[in-house]
Amino acid sequence: MSSKRDYYEVLNIARDASESEIKRAYRKLAIKFHPDRNPDDPSAAEKFREATEAYEVLKDSQKRAQYDRFGHAAAAESFGGFGPGGYGFDLNDALESFLRNFGGFGDIFGERGGSRTATNRGRDLQLTIQLTLKEVAQGARKKIKVKKLIACGTCQGSGAAQGSKAETCPQCGGVGRVRQVRQSLLGQMVTETGCPRCQGQGVIVTNPCASCRGTGTVRGEETLEIKVPAGVATGNYMDLPGKGDQGDRNGPAGTLRIVFEVRRDDVFERHGNDIIIDVPVSIVDLILGTKVEVPTLDGKVALKIPPATHSHKIFRMRSKGIPRLNQGGKGDQLVRVVAWTATDLTKEQREILERLRDDLAAKVPPPGKHIFD
Repeated sequence: MSSKRDYYEVLNIARDASESEIKRAYRKLAIKFHPDRNPDDPSAAEKFREATEAYEVLKDSQKRAQYDRFGHAAAAESFGGFGPGGYGFDLNDALESFLRNFGGFGDIFGERGGSRTATNRGRDLQLTIQLTLKEVAQGARKKIKVKKLIACGTCQGSGAAQGSKAETCPQCGGVGRVRQVRQSLLGQMVTETGCPRCQGQGVIVTNPCASCRGTGTVRGEETLEIKVPAGVATGNYMDLPGKGDQGDRNGPAGTLRIVFEVRRDDVFERHGNDIIIDVPVSIVDLILGTKVEVPTLDGKVALKIPPATHSHKIFRMRSKGIPRLNQGGKGDQLVRVVAWTATDLTKEQREILERLRDDLAAKVPPPGKHIFD
């Protein structure tokens, strides 16, 4: 079961709330819990993130309809994560969503304020890792090396040379954004843009660090160990907030996206959560019946083939397939028995088969659509 609260409960609205009611409810919570108004309260930041995630889903009619039908499983797809407890929608996403929807902290609160979070945040990165089908079936731990921008060790990320420090930008007051007010036929128009003096950084470095040239970042590498959940497929991804490029001058780091690619398996063919394997069986065994050992992702299992089995008959082995991602249970393994025709018969074997051919030919049914029913 999901540990997330219902989005309607988060925003404290009815399930039939209108778009304007949803927006009003979110604005009220954003004012109350915005991180810039609660710098010493980590729980407020989480409530802000939770409210923004709920708003992002419920404000969109299509996402809202999917959420009403499928709950948080549908919302997880919207954010590309793995659902409850996953990596889909972090605080940085919430802050960017807030800026995108309302134009900034100052606009919604009617005052000048805010933070440099969105302006000097590091770049998001993407890395593809390959997995075997066995790793997909069992889950895996992977060590990866990520080449990226890291904080400069000489200036500890400040961008300033030793013995000096970055100064607050006098034009924007450290916010990284400036507001412009102009009159139009429609009344007073307020716009907010990045500060031209500090390029949105909020600080000015007059004596830059020689190692990083004042950016606070240098090229480096980080080794990470990630846990790959069982059941992923090619194209699924995992977002790791704070593991992308380091932001300039101690700005927040971006997000690292790990994209999964499942290699083709030499034995099994995957179809969703089911896997298929072809097992060659001699014609004699198909006629008389037999037992064969069939490979599975957990080891070999004996399979009984009854007499008079036709070639390409499919047997289903329950719960021997791929785990269902975030749902519990597994798919099935489908075993397709295929008649194997010998090509190196001895003279004696050929004579025996020739004696049988006429007898067996009399038992062959005429052509038709339903001869294997």
